[in-house]
Amino acid sequence: MTTIKTLTLVDDDDIFVFLTTKIIEQTNLVDLIKVFGNGLDAINFLKENKNNVDALPEIILLDLSMPIMNGWQFLEKYNKLNPTIGKKITIYICSSSISPDDITRAKTISEVSDYIIKPITKDKLIDLIKKL
Repeated sequence: MTTIKTLTLVDDDDIFVFLTTKIIEQTNLVDLIKVFGNGLDAINFLKENKNNVDALPEIILLDLSMPIMNGWQFLEKYNKLNPTIGKKITIYICSSSISPDDITRAKTISEVSDYIIKPITKDKLIDLIKKL
């Protein structure tokens, strides 16, 4: 089965991050998990490493509700940055929001591959990685 080098979690919920990290580790499909507690730190990392494809993740799991820079704001910045990034990054919104408005809005953003309602399961993670 395909493995990926890096998966990035952008989420400020320590419990979700801890549990999701454990689930990802159990799959044995991801070499490195990077965690950012807000969108600003994540977007700054992407800007700093846009030409270093080895440092960039294959997948980003993005929460919507975070301090400093939320998921929507991250996506706005990412949309502008994306053409300069030397690697295709697959972004999944991973949120506890079940709002139809959020789900519909996410589907209008071309950089978002899917909307996943928390919690994320091991089977779902394996499916995401297989789709790459």
